[in-house]
Amino acid sequence: MTVQMIISQKGGDVTTGTVDMTIAQVAEVLSSRKIGAMVIVDIAERVIGILSERDIVRVIAQRGASVLSAPASEVMTRNVITCAPRDTIEDVMLKMTNGRFRHVPVIDNNHLAGIISIGDVVKHRMAEIEREAEQMRSYIATA
Repeated sequence: MTVQMIISQKGGDVTTGTVDMTIAQVAEVLSSRKIGAMVIVDIAERVIGILSERDIVRVIAQRGASVLSAPASEVMTRNVITCAPRDTIEDVMLKMTNGRFRHVPVIDNNHLAGIISIGDVVKHRMAEIEREAEQMRSYIATA
């Protein structure tokens, strides 16, 4: 199974923000949209960072609530690990596990084409396992 299969089912909408948004503004968007991360883009819509709920909690614990007025650029992860639509789910799972993060932007021809979360990966992997188990039960029943 590939990333493209997930994107085609869930859609390619990605909530993006800019470096000048405050941490509080990012947190508000994450909460209102019920998402775990925001991709930070430049004026040309190129990915330049990502900011997750985890990042916000971590910086509040380190610096206190006053950090909420700081710009996203101070907290965001700048070295964003991405994937391509042709990548396999196993490749993305490995990236997430090794990097210890839960969201991976999908880049297609230098364009932000979607975002994959650990929830998306688990959901589709479980469906795949269930299909394999059903095929096995069907095979056993006909044997």
